[in-house]
Amino acid sequence: MLGILTVALTAVVATASAANGAPRDAAQSASSHGSGEYVVSFSGTQEAARAAIEAAGGRVEDVTAQVGLALVSSDDAAFVDKVRTRGGIRGAARNHSVGTSRLGMPHRFAGERPTAAERAQAGRAGSVEDSASTTTSSEPLANRQWDMKQIGAEAAQRTATGKGVDVGIMDTGIDARHPDIAPNFDGTRSRNFTTDIPAIDGPCEYRDCKDPANVDNQGHGTHVAGIVAGADNHFGIGGVAPDATLVNVRAGQDSGYFFLYETVKALVYSGDIRLDVVNMSFYTDPWLYNCTSRSEYISGTVTDAELTEQRLISELVLGAVEYAHSRGVTLVAAAGNEHQNLAAPTRIDETSPDYPPDTARPRVVKNTCLNLPSEAPQVISVTAVGPSTTKADYSNYGFGDVEIAAPGGWFRDYIGTPQFQTPGNLVLSSYPLKAAIEQGLADAKGNPVDDFSVKYCRHGTCGFYTYLQGTSMASPHVVGVAALIIEAKGRATGHGGYSLAPSTVARVLAHSADDHACPRGGVEIYTDEGRTPDWNARCRGNADYNGLYGEGIVDAAAAVH
Repeated sequence: MLGILTVALTAVVATASAANGAPRDAAQSASSHGSGEYVVSFSGTQEAARAAIEAAGGRVEDVTAQVGLALVSSDDAAFVDKVRTRGGIRGAARNHSVGTSRLGMPHRFAGERPTAAERAQAGRAGSVEDSASTTTSSEPLANRQWDMKQIGAEAAQRTATGKGVDVGIMDTGIDARHPDIAPNFDGTRSRNFTTDIPAIDGPCEYRDCKDPANVDNQGHGTHVAGIVAGADNHFGIGGVAPDATLVNVRAGQDSGYFFLYETVKALVYSGDIRLDVVNMSFYTDPWLYNCTSRSEYISGTVTDAELTEQRLISELVLGAVEYAHSRGVTLVAAAGNEHQNLAAPTRIDETSPDYPPDTARPRVVKNTCLNLPSEAPQVISVTAVGPSTTKADYSNYGFGDVEIAAPGGWFRDYIGTPQFQTPGNLVLSSYPLKAAIEQGLADAKGNPVDDFSVKYCRHGTCGFYTYLQGTSMASPHVVGVAALIIEAKGRATGHGGYSLAPSTVARVLAHSADDHACPRGGVEIYTDEGRTPDWNARCRGNADYNGLYGEGIVDAAAAVH
């Protein structure tokens, strides 16, 4: 799901207490270094669970009581086996392993950008714009946002702008200093549920390895946030719901991994503070697909411990999704970037387990092995299209498995025209300047190194923006439209906000989507774009609903009327 989506796995969690989300102190955080970190699922009381965990040689670091889950560190390599035998313990598995990673790992979101060769082919002029730039829109870079035009965002904003709607961004963080993010950022309720692991995330930027909740050292979360709710402030870009409130519920490491405990913690917190909508552009590491039995393996090997881990991920993520959904949170997720037919009887997985590094073993599994959280029953799964409205080659798909399509960008769109393999085929959104410099998107002065990024300045204030592609970018378009729906059709809460049942939001999204029929002949062929035949996508269904586009391409204007 990553490559062009997001991903999962997270590191030494340190997160918040069950009561208020406050981070563990530095001493607690340090206690787990040099040991293994585990998630333990329990029934009964916290006190009984703590006693069982300690008796098995574990140290309880944090508890998410709402779903019966504890984060535990232990120096005993046999801890998991020991704790499973204790009364009241439902299951246990590693959250991540400390000290087994290696520096210089490939970046988890590298696939969202064109390769170095493709960048060189597209040119290296860079782009810096200032307040002299003009467009027909109030946002100076709106002429670069084909995605907003495709879904009718500007027309929809005459009816609703997302004001009073709370949107959670469950990602790598949000750069609250970005000029297009700052006006809508809620620092009071934002939380970071991760702790940096130097072995995979690089040197810690803060003494306790805990980034503040207004920081995004990776960039992915800020890009997603800008698509949802880039402010209508006559600066840079605009989002789908430019007045929605952005709440950072960070579950992703700087390196792009989303570990189990952090993911569950963020979902539970989203339900506790009753966010209206949450975007999830990732899968929960280390398994792309989570199986629950050995019989689901068609080929490949799996240990008993790995099956236990996959079962626990399924149990806990599905439970956390249900918890958030039952508290009124509309949950939207990226379908993934493996160009797989998720409705096919089997699924190919060459990346799992993706953590610790270099442990992946190719396998073929049944489609009952779930990609989570996107395949949880309460989650709206989104597939990606390019500017031509054709399904992007990388995007997963599947009849009965995806609900709706949205702009995700497609570098190879418009084959045979000058627009083929140009930056404008991707989705432009906000990006942290510090991350852009570190990742080589900008030079030391903060200027773009090529046409895949833009710097906009006005009156001495500058914002950095970059083009990305992926189902990671498609999902937040649907989240933004959901925010518009909640404002336009929801019940006023009396505190300036609105409430609308997730089932109603999903129904409006489906009924208002712009139908998109299957291609002639029933197969979308990508060999002309330079792909091998295994990328071709067979389309099952009709214009009302099919496996490539679900209910159709999200339509903001139709959704609010």
